[in-house]
Amino acid sequence: MSVLRGKNILLGISGGIAAYKTAHLVRLFIKAGAHVRVVMTPASKDFITPLTLSTLSKNPVYSSFYNEEENAPENALWNNHVELGLWADLMLIAPATANTLSKMANGNCDNFLIACYLSAKCPVYFAPAMDLDMYKHPSTLASFHALQQFGNVMIPAESGELASGLSGEGRMAEPENIVAFIEADLSLKLPLKNKKILVTAGPTHEAIDPVRFIGNHSSGKMGYDIALCAADMGAQVVLVSGPSHLQINHPNIDLIRVVSAQEMYEACHEHFSSVDVAVCAAAVADYRPKKVALQKIKKSDEDFSIELEKTQDILASLGKIKKQQLLIGFALETENEIKNAQLKIQKKNLDLIVLNSMRDPGAGFGVPTNRVTFIDAQNNIEPRPLQSKEQVALDIVHKITAHYHA
Repeated sequence: MSVLRGKNILLGISGGIAAYKTAHLVRLFIKAGAHVRVVMTPASKDFITPLTLSTLSKNPVYSSFYNEEENAPENALWNNHVELGLWADLMLIAPATANTLSKMANGNCDNFLIACYLSAKCPVYFAPAMDLDMYKHPSTLASFHALQQFGNVMIPAESGELASGLSGEGRMAEPENIVAFIEADLSLKLPLKNKKILVTAGPTHEAIDPVRFIGNHSSGKMGYDIALCAADMGAQVVLVSGPSHLQINHPNIDLIRVVSAQEMYEACHEHFSSVDVAVCAAAVADYRPKKVALQKIKKSDEDFSIELEKTQDILASLGKIKKQQLLIGFALETENEIKNAQLKIQKKNLDLIVLNSMRDPGAGFGVPTNRVTFIDAQNNIEPRPLQSKEQVALDIVHKITAHYHA
């Protein structure tokens, strides 16, 4: 799975023959799971049509500061370059001609692409494309130097046959190489690179007999979202999941499926010593049947009772043995929420607890949203609004990254 998944990419195309390759480049970005918008200089439209790029990106293509509907000036629509610059997670100018590079380096804002570039708040990559003498000219080299001093990232041109008929350096990097370059560069800069995180998710099922069990309504979505978010930020994730219909596919995630609280306990203790962070989001059963029937229990008496015993407290057991690990737990409370959560922090030696309240509409099991309150070991209390579980997961992972990049 690509680090470009879910990224907003603003592709700027300037007027060089290599512009014809951008159709394939857009397809590669889309295939990687990115969202793409295209900005073209007027000259670039001589090499590839906006219709082609609009069809491939599934978005309008921008090339001027306004569009006129039916050639009527009163119907002109303003294209907001600032909005595009803010929308992008990264911007790529490819091909970047000598003319466009000079404008970028000197702030010569005479077209919509340069306006977007000057408005961008995200990382900017540029892939030069020009003839070999132009590529080596002192003015071009000065543009390269200035742009890299600004913090932009250059994707070096390749050597090969050029449009002039000459052969040498100046050929725009091939689309596959551009994508690979950006993926490698982003991977190196991921905030959780070289961190290992243990995440628990879902319910546990405690057997009564071969066909019945004690369980709860947890779907596991919260834990799965945390695991995916952490993996997208570069972490190696061990996801220990109780019974769940959810699936997850990410090269950074090792999924371990378990059923009972005891199996989850053993899996967590097997991996805890090797991780940097543990996030215990699973809804683990507090009790299990003391005796499990080997055969299905027949319906006979009017009354039926099951003797229960406590399961081992996974979170507390990890808190007792933790060394350098950051330990995050969840608390689902129905009364005295803050006080009970604070007691759990102390009792279980946690660094952070994520408090859920069953009294909040739209929060809890079986819904796509959650409303949580973060409480840390210093008793800082941070209530969060009702939001998607994906956003809650992102907030939790941001807490982890802040811990390591304070």
